[in-house]
Amino acid sequence: MPVSAAPVSPAATQFGERVRTRRQKLGLSQEGLAEACGLHWTFVGQVERGRRNLTLHNILKLASGLKVDPAELVRGLKPPRDAD
Repeated sequence: MPVSAAPVSPAATQFGERVRTRRQKLGLSQEGLAEACGLHWTFVGQVERGRRNLTLHNILKLASGLKVDPAELVRGLKPPRDAD
């Protein structure tokens, strides 16, 4: 399944920015984070750019690798508005 070059939504972009900020704070590369949470490094890059709509399981894996409560990654995010 091809992945779009555009972010999935503003929430996905914000989530990705939170992942990147935390990863950098921990001094991890994308590869290091991917290894810590059992995901592929390209997937981590896509998450950070807001190009992935994540499952709960992957949110939990990322939070574990980032040593953070998953709530910190999603707190305050809003779902995209449906077109009328």
